[in-house]
Amino acid sequence: MTLRFGTDGVRGVALTQLTPQFVALLGRAASTVLHADRWLIGRDTRESGPQLSAAFIDGVHAEVTDLGVIPTPAVAFWSQQLGLPAAVVTASHNRWTDNGVKIFAAGGTKLTDDVETAIEVALAQHAVDRAQLDPAQLDPAQLDPAQFDPAQFDPAQFDAAQFEAAQFDPAADAGTVFEPIERYVDHLVGGRSSLSSLRIVIDCANGAMSDAAPSAFQRLGADYVAIHRSPNGRNINDHCGATSPASLAAAVVQHQADLGLAFDGDGDRVIAVDHLGNIVDGDRMLALAALQLRDARELVDDTVVVTVMSNLGFHRAMARAGIQVVTTAVGDRYVLEALDAGGYSLGGEQSGHIIYRHLATTGDGLLAGVRLAHDVLARGRPLAELAGQVMTSYPQVLVNVRVADRHPHIADELVDEIQSAETALNGEGRVLLRPSGTEPLIRVMVEAATADLARSTADGLADLVRSRFA
Repeated sequence: MTLRFGTDGVRGVALTQLTPQFVALLGRAASTVLHADRWLIGRDTRESGPQLSAAFIDGVHAEVTDLGVIPTPAVAFWSQQLGLPAAVVTASHNRWTDNGVKIFAAGGTKLTDDVETAIEVALAQHAVDRAQLDPAQLDPAQLDPAQFDPAQFDPAQFDAAQFEAAQFDPAADAGTVFEPIERYVDHLVGGRSSLSSLRIVIDCANGAMSDAAPSAFQRLGADYVAIHRSPNGRNINDHCGATSPASLAAAVVQHQADLGLAFDGDGDRVIAVDHLGNIVDGDRMLALAALQLRDARELVDDTVVVTVMSNLGFHRAMARAGIQVVTTAVGDRYVLEALDAGGYSLGGEQSGHIIYRHLATTGDGLLAGVRLAHDVLARGRPLAELAGQVMTSYPQVLVNVRVADRHPHIADELVDEIQSAETALNGEGRVLLRPSGTEPLIRVMVEAATADLARSTADGLADLVRSRFA
C-alpha cells in the first residue's frame, strides 16, 4: 500500500503499513522541506505511539522536544508559542490498530498542499537513498511519491538503537516548555468565569484528552464527571468519544448533567450531548458559536467557514441570521486555509472540528467545549433548547462504498447521475459524492425532506457506485 498525505496527515495500519522505517523517512523528508533545527513531537495513547514517535525523531536529525501523550491542539499551541514545526503521532478517531502522523509548520499551522507535495517528493528521494539505489539507474517516474511503497525496504537496514528519542531538557532551555499540558490548559481557562453551577460529563475517548480535559473543567470549578479516561493503548475510541457518543448520552442522563462533551482520540474535535441525551453535532455547535460571536461583534465580516458536509439546514439557519457561509472541501485544513485567506474568525466541520481562528491555529475540541459550556451558562437556557432552536437539520444519510481505487474525480464521473438525483429532490435536499481522504472509499451523502427519501436516494447511488467501481 502506498501511503500519502490525506485530508489530515498520513495514516495506515500501525507497524505494518505505517512502519517505523516509513515514519523515520517521513521525519527526514519533513525536516528537509521545513528546514528547522528544532522540532516538537507529541502522540496520543495508542500502543504503537512510542515506537513511531521515536522513529520520527530519529528521522528528523534535529533537536527534538518530546511532549509525550498530549492533545493535538496542545501541540499546535506550543508550535505557535515557540515558532517551531511539530509532529503528532496519531490516527485521530481511528481504531487503536491504526496510527498516523500529523505535521504542523512552524507557528502551528497545517501544511499546504504544495508543502505536502514537496515532502512526498523528498520522501521518495530519501527512500531511494536509504535503499542504496543509484538514482541515475531509475526511471524518473520511480521518484514520484505516488509510486513509493514503504514495504519494499528491508527492516534489517535499520538499527533499533537509532530510534532512541533525541530530547533536550525543556526546563533548561530558557523555560520554553514546562508541564506542557498544564500550560496549555492555562491558555484555555485563564480569565474565564466559573462553571460551578454546571454539571458536565466529559468523555475523553481513552485518548490524549484524558488528563487535559478533566484538568480544565476542574480549574473552572465545574461539577464534572469524566468517563473513558483510562487509556491502555488499545481502548482509544473504543465505543466511546466523538465518533461513538452513546455511552456519553447515557451518562449525562444517569448523572442528571446539564450537558456532555465527547472528544476524539487526539482531541481536535468534540461532539456535545444535551441534558436529555440528544446528540448536538458540529453543525449545531458551530451555529451557536457563530451567533455568540456575532452578538459579541467578534464574527469577522459576519462570515463562517464550513465544508461541503455541513447540513443544508445549517446554511438556511445562517441565512436567516444574516451570516454568510463560505464552503470548502472536506478537511479542517481547507477550512483553515479559507479562514486565513478571508481573515475570518470561525469555521468548522459537522464532525466536530470547531476552529476559533482568532484564538487557535487548528481545531481544538477542549476550547470549543469550554466555550459552549460558558455560552449555555451565559444564556441561562438548557443546551437542548438552544441547539433545538438554532437550526432544523435535513435528514442526512451517508453510505460508504468500498472501491478498488479512490476515484478522486468521482463527482465528475457521475455528474449526470448526481444531477438526476438532485432534480428528483425538488430543491429540498442535495447530493454529494466524494472519495475518502484516507481510505479506498466513496462516500455517498444525501439530504432530503424526509429520511425515507434520503435513504432511498443514497442507496440507489451507492448501488450505482458498487456496480461500476467496486
